[in-house]
Amino acid sequence: MNNNKSYAVCFGEVLWDIFPTVSRAGGAPFNVAYNLDKMGVEVQMISKVGNDTLGNELLNQIKNWNISTDFIQIDNEKPTGTVVANFDEQGEAHYNIVNNVAWDNIRITEKQKELIQNSKAFVFGSLIARNEVSKNTLLELIELSRFRVFDVNFRPPFIDFELIKTLLHKADLVKMNKAELRTIIEFLGEEYIDEDNSIRHIQKHFDLNEIVLTKGSKGARYFVGDKSYNFPAVAIEVNDTVGSGDSFLAGFLSKRIQGKLPEEIMKQAVSLGAFITSKSGACPDYTYGEFKSFREEHYGETI
Repeated sequence: MNNNKSYAVCFGEVLWDIFPTVSRAGGAPFNVAYNLDKMGVEVQMISKVGNDTLGNELLNQIKNWNISTDFIQIDNEKPTGTVVANFDEQGEAHYNIVNNVAWDNIRITEKQKELIQNSKAFVFGSLIARNEVSKNTLLELIELSRFRVFDVNFRPPFIDFELIKTLLHKADLVKMNKAELRTIIEFLGEEYIDEDNSIRHIQKHFDLNEIVLTKGSKGARYFVGDKSYNFPAVAIEVNDTVGSGDSFLAGFLSKRIQGKLPEEIMKQAVSLGAFITSKSGACPDYTYGEFKSFREEHYGETI
């Protein structure tokens, strides 16, 4: 890794999302990594797959996307992670995130430590810490990072509020959606009044300077210190919402690590979130040029 070049590190689950008719490579932190790469940001993924057919296929898929697998470990005992999706009579998806798989067992290495120390951003969620080995690796690596990005990403039943509080205390930037905001406020024993009061309470309680609140079709807000920036969603025809929050975060970070102004950061974030939502899956095939055209069409300006 070139220490003179800006790069981000995503830590956590890489897995197969298994739908009734198709399987797709996924995992929230990997979706962020995929879209960061599309934005031209050098990225490394720290994770683990099993020494099995699904693991080999996943590594090959990631390599085919020209994303590094240098920090994806191989587990000789635990299987590659899978999420099985089933649909009820109303068409609602229900997910079974299989437990005790390879990505629950990420071991810390000296090379990881060096990688984190020189990165511009270290991205992680809460699901990766559901089991002890990966949790302990995460908590050790967090201490080495210069910019810690916590994507809350609650995934029942794997929600441990003591752990959530620890990660909120350690984060520099937190991304959450409206439901997660309400849940955190309830965890803290407070009554939800409105977005501003709730976000300010969390900022003060955890000494957090930056919080991003995503609200789907109602847009997103970016709180920095005592300032806030409100951005409407880009009007599109929704294909599916799988990975839309992950792509939003990738767009956000692609400009945030360059030190751009909040307006530019958020335009990139809402544009990429909308662009991916207009397509199928969290990691659709696209070029930066296609995204650039989409953004220019919706904002009437160049990037």
